Amino acid sequence: MDAQVLEIDTRLMLGVKSGEEPCMALLLDRHRRPVIQFLYRMVRNRAIAEELAQNVFLRVYRSRTTYEPTAKFTSWLFRIATHVALNWLRDRRHEAGHFSLGATPEREVERQIPDRRPTVDELLIRDVKLEEIRRAIAELPDRQRAAVIMHKYEELEYTQIAAALNCSPQTVKSLLFRAYNTLRVRLAHLAG
Repeated sequence: MDAQVLEIDTRLMLGVKSGEEPCMALLLDRHRRPVIQFLYRMVRNRAIAEELAQNVFLRVYRSRTTYEPTAKFTSWLFRIATHVALNWLRDRRHEAGHFSLGATPEREVERQIPDRRPTVDELLIRDVKLEEIRRAIAELPDRQRAAVIMHKYEELEYTQIAAALNCSPQTVKSLLFRAYNTLRVRLAHLAG
């Protein structure tokens, strides 16, 4: 593969592979925030998401000697992040109520200022709806949740999600179909 046609992330990773230390720092700068956001949506805890992100980038660094640009870098990166998140969730299944209904989740609603400023009531109603949507997504089975987060929040294509989940694009479509049907039923009362 010609190095000039490679995407910038792939070139940076190949730089990491050849021992160019600044390349890893650049990759970290470019992808740390999206990886943390993805992991947060998976595990619902900011501190754990940041810790898992360190694990993801450590795995990226350790894989440098065997890295081959056979897939888009972000697909490869999110495959690692997905495995880390799913492993963490699997290992913590036995812990009582890691999605406790009594706990108050971290509020990290990104607010965009609309042309017409919403009232306090409108903001509160929106926050409640967003939290209900987040909770419904969090209650999906792990692979469905990962597929929805990558599809809706990270805006990855089916092929990229399939690479991250180590499955076929058809399986991704099936996972998303089942997840969106479940969400549609659980959140039907919010429509309208």
